[in-house]
Amino acid sequence: MGVPPHPQKGGKRKKERRKRSLPSASDGAGGLFVSNVLEEAEAVALPLALDTAGSLLLQALVPSASSPSLCCFLRALIPSLRLAACHSCGAHILEAVLLRAPLLIKDGAEDSGTLEDLILELGRAVQKELSVFALDAHGSFVVRTLLQVLGGVRVGSDGGRGLPGLGISSFRAKRVKTESDGPLEFEVPDSFFSLLREFSDLCLQVALEVLHRKLPDVCSELCHSVISYLSSCNPAAGQSPLLVFLKDATCSRVLDKVLEVSDPKALRSFYKAHIKGQLRVLAEHGMANFTLQRLIQAASRKLLGQLFEELSPGVEEIMAHEHLGVNTSRPLSSVSYHGSLMLQHLLHFADPSMVLRSLGAMTPKDLVTLACDPAGSHVFDALLASPSVPEKQRRKVLRLLKGCYLSLACNKHGSRVLDAIWSRASLPAKQEMAQELAEHEPQLRHDPFGHHVARNFALTHFLKRRRDWDRHQETEKKRRELFAGILDD
Repeated sequence: MGVPPHPQKGGKRKKERRKRSLPSASDGAGGLFVSNVLEEAEAVALPLALDTAGSLLLQALVPSASSPSLCCFLRALIPSLRLAACHSCGAHILEAVLLRAPLLIKDGAEDSGTLEDLILELGRAVQKELSVFALDAHGSFVVRTLLQVLGGVRVGSDGGRGLPGLGISSFRAKRVKTESDGPLEFEVPDSFFSLLREFSDLCLQVALEVLHRKLPDVCSELCHSVISYLSSCNPAAGQSPLLVFLKDATCSRVLDKVLEVSDPKALRSFYKAHIKGQLRVLAEHGMANFTLQRLIQAASRKLLGQLFEELSPGVEEIMAHEHLGVNTSRPLSSVSYHGSLMLQHLLHFADPSMVLRSLGAMTPKDLVTLACDPAGSHVFDALLASPSVPEKQRRKVLRLLKGCYLSLACNKHGSRVLDAIWSRASLPAKQEMAQELAEHEPQLRHDPFGHHVARNFALTHFLKRRRDWDRHQETEKKRRELFAGILDD
């Protein structure tokens, strides 16, 4: 009995025969054949790209494709871009299409303008979900190829991976792909460079996020390298060069991510070496204040104390710049998440008097805006829960909401603040709140948020059975105090 041929070798011979049987694109018949196949493939572009044999066929045809046929094929793939890019076969097809496109655009081929628009559409789709593509074993190669195409340059050798299970050696895959890659540098339209600029800082941010999740040690090294590099640029006497980059729109976003993924030791080092003594200046800057807020969010309790100690003398000035989400000099229009977070921490300080004075100086309308904001509402949680807030000053701030209870009750976040105030209120305070809201009981019953307040405050009983309501509130208060005493024990 003879030894049967090795299936892998037989598979290789079949693929070689299939490759040799394809018409050459150098003659008219070959070019027509390629165009016809790709245009016919438009209806089944995704299944064909994800099929092992279909993918190999397309890889052989795309380097010879015309601009119109490539447009048809790419237009069919873009709606399923994530599925194609994150597939072992589909990723190769997208890479081949990306590498072919700039050569056709440069030559001013028919439909080259449409092809340029399609590449930009693909690029923006990748940009929107960059972390998804970058985290995927196959999608990451598509991102790499896309960036090279947008920049008009081939970097290194990234095409040496074969299709799993096809028996294609790394050497052969690299050789075949290198032959079809084209020149190492090539012309691209200005629109490609514009999109590349948008990608630049985003790519570094995604790289930091990916490494933080998968290789934290490598992430720490990259963070250190970024800080070290920026620190070495434009050195100035008496201050860190990093202060310049903190005020730059692009660099500050990268530094935001660096701080977000840095460990506590690195954050302390960053503060001491680069921004200590400069926090108030950064807090009042339109761009740098966001990076400072990121540092506050990521800081350990010990570092947080140092930051607030430096910032606290200038809290009122910082608030006036609306960089903490609270403005004492103009009507409050929006609330910053990080500003709200900082105020919550400040209210838990041993002496929160400065923040309490600022809150007490706000108009009732601004306090309602703060209470009805997803982030701002938590400032009231801190105001109510902080043991360092004197009861007298707490009541002073809360009394400013009198006359605004209906507005709070009919808002998703405001109604939650109202419930929290109610749970801590004395009986006389509850009677005042119920009296004000009872006048609007019909409106509250039909409001999607107000009806919860009407039920929790038992407004119907308040109107019809006042004595029973009073007794129930007293009983409820005693029950809460007893339960709290048991928890304290």
